[in-house]
Amino acid sequence: MPPALPGKPAPAPALRLAVVVASLGRPETLAELLDELRQQSQPPEQIILSVTCEADLPPQSAIGADITVLIGPKGSCTQRNLGIAHISDDCDIVLFCDDDYVPSRYMTERLRAFFAANPDVAGASGRLLADGIHGPGVSANLAGCIVSAYDSGPAPALTPRKDRYGLYGCNMAFRTAAIGGVRFDERLPLYGWQEDIDFSAQISRYGRIVSTHAFAGVHRGVKAGRSSGVRVGYSQVVNPVYLCRKGTMRKKYAARIILRNVGTNLCRIVNPEPWVDRWGRVRGNWIGLLDLACGRITPERIVQL
Repeated sequence: MPPALPGKPAPAPALRLAVVVASLGRPETLAELLDELRQQSQPPEQIILSVTCEADLPPQSAIGADITVLIGPKGSCTQRNLGIAHISDDCDIVLFCDDDYVPSRYMTERLRAFFAANPDVAGASGRLLADGIHGPGVSANLAGCIVSAYDSGPAPALTPRKDRYGLYGCNMAFRTAAIGGVRFDERLPLYGWQEDIDFSAQISRYGRIVSTHAFAGVHRGVKAGRSSGVRVGYSQVVNPVYLCRKGTMRKKYAARIILRNVGTNLCRIVNPEPWVDRWGRVRGNWIGLLDLACGRITPERIVQL
């Protein structure tokens, strides 16, 4: 930190950042993310990889001694909770990002600056320059081109764009002081659909939850390593109802996403996208609806499907 000028206070130290990545079955994609994080204008102080086995990891040469590697049970929520337990006490912010997220080169620098400039914010998701989750996915080359073009432009304002009901799990950052004893709900197994909404709702008691354009990146939406169509379809129906009962999701929001997803699956079943198992999702939707009709609200049942 530079010395203070005469008559002026010393600049505040930069906030310290930890990055937690829960990954499954995508070692090459994970290696690409590690390269991007190391090339940041201000690299994070701590990078934690939470995986299920050695096969999830890229070669040791791509990991290096500066990375914390954790191996534990499968599941987005479980893996992220394991990561939380190993965040250094001196880290002020934690970024949860997917392994197929491609950050702007200035992403972590601007993330720190954003939280420093907005002390009332407890959690934030940044701008997505592209999101391949709703299509066939974004290639690594295209994602790199999009990010490079963005980085050549002017720096964005360090201001919140909108207060949000929940954040987007592919890139969401929180103050570690706000997290405290809050954890991801491990009753939402495997992909943990809507776990980002649930976690954000719990953190919202300690500060604002917002979206911002202050930091940015691309979510590639890689299809490998994702849950089956039946399991996703079941979660689309049961998870929102479970979270309503828990008190972390509003009833209107839950009803809207259930109706939207069930309707979309039915409408597209005749001519499904090659990258989506619509038949499996419809089957999962109906199993979930039958379970709800019988009074069974058990998100963890997807491990049996």
